[in-house]
Amino acid sequence: MASATYQICTLPGDGIGPEIIAEGKKVLHAVGERFDTSFSCTDALIGGAAIDACGNPLPDETLSCAHASDAVLLASVGGPKWDSTDPAAPRPEQGLLRIRKELGLYTNLRPVQIFSALAGASTLRPEVIEGVDVMIVRELTGGLYFGRRERFYDEPGAGVNGAPGQRAYDTLEYREFEVERIARQAFEAARRRRGKVSSVDKANVLETSRMWREIVHRIHDEDYADIELEDVLVDNAAMQLINRPATFDVVVTENMFGDILSDEAAQITGSLGMLASASLGDDTALYEPSHGSAPDIAGQGIANPLAQILSVEMMLRYSFDMAEAADSIRRAVTRVLDEGWRTRDIADEATPADHILGCSAMGDAVVAALD
Repeated sequence: MASATYQICTLPGDGIGPEIIAEGKKVLHAVGERFDTSFSCTDALIGGAAIDACGNPLPDETLSCAHASDAVLLASVGGPKWDSTDPAAPRPEQGLLRIRKELGLYTNLRPVQIFSALAGASTLRPEVIEGVDVMIVRELTGGLYFGRRERFYDEPGAGVNGAPGQRAYDTLEYREFEVERIARQAFEAARRRRGKVSSVDKANVLETSRMWREIVHRIHDEDYADIELEDVLVDNAAMQLINRPATFDVVVTENMFGDILSDEAAQITGSLGMLASASLGDDTALYEPSHGSAPDIAGQGIANPLAQILSVEMMLRYSFDMAEAADSIRRAVTRVLDEGWRTRDIADEATPADHILGCSAMGDAVVAALD
């Protein structure tokens, strides 16, 4: 009998989601056998699959499953099937936003690290990406994505040449406690890493950013004076992440800026298919790949499951305090890559055809490398 048992709510979602989450579970259960731990996974609906089944991107049953579990493992949501400009139409992404809000997942951690075997896949020069190890800390439940919004129809003067037309607004809003808690998360992360925080804002324009900067500096001066702190305007940060990525340690920023910058930083590694993320709250956490649902390759068995597998690594590390088990997954993925095994998205011209694996075969290779 296993010495510990954890309940996990697994959300396959859309597109390649069911394929890659199967590989995440495969590796999770293999690790459980080696570390005398049982993981009980319960599948639930989210995103487009949930819209198709019941018209709701986040059914109550899914939310109940998430609340009752020790952690949530998500694959991906969305796809062109559910794209619509109708503001009343349900969208898959609404399920993702709502589950973050309902579970209180206000901290998003997205590590950006270079696997040496894939350094050539980056579009940046090797000397630029050498030593890149960035942790992006993104505030996840406030800001523009959760602010008040509205669209007006037949608004006088809103159309061409003063004719009636449409008008819309989205509200960017933050409260002091929201900024304070994410700042503390960033400073604590920096203490475990290299001791530097880059706070990204737009304080030369936005009032929310001016408040953000004031609060971050107050928290720093009161409790984290040992940490190096720099302020970086978001447009400059976007440039410097490409120009000098290795000089960043912890990057902390608000929701929309973090969404954009983390995807940009992901390209430093050469593939979104390699990057995991963790969304943490005070009581639970959700783990997911940084990439999307890739509907163009769904069902073909060629998706890259490594970001999903590395999401399992983060789950073991942050939710279950199983650092040794998490390290074993990281080592296994590194070994597989060092031995030249690739999925199609990370293969290059030098990759032998017999070393290009499908989704399930790549999961098998990681499990084998655990030994």
